[in-house]
Amino acid sequence: MVVDAATTFYDEIGGGEVIAGIVARFYEGVADDEVLRPLYPEEDLGPAQERFTLFLQQYWGGPTTYSERRGHPRLRMRHAPFAVTPTAAQHWLRCFRTALDEADLTPEQDATFWEYVTHAAQFMVNTFDEG
Repeated sequence: MVVDAATTFYDEIGGGEVIAGIVARFYEGVADDEVLRPLYPEEDLGPAQERFTLFLQQYWGGPTTYSERRGHPRLRMRHAPFAVTPTAAQHWLRCFRTALDEADLTPEQDATFWEYVTHAAQFMVNTFDEG
């Protein structure tokens, strides 16, 4: 596939539908994860799934709906009320790895996506108190 200089990663991987599918699979894992599920105060994970989908779509060069609705991402600030431990980050990555493994991405696209989420997971850790 020839990628034009103006083509974003969002376009390259197939756009919003592909990202929405990855995030949906990710949240299937979150729903059953004993470490992650308690970090989501809403009974329904749907709103969190929608926010994450919109964020990733915008991050990768798609529509700016996330910022239009919620303003600047301020990821660390938005996650500050939740104890994001190294263990939680590893569980988050495990759920994301499963989602990426089931997506129809090239190895290069997978590596790009994985590099970002690995960095993001480490960046979001805000406590080392596993208790």
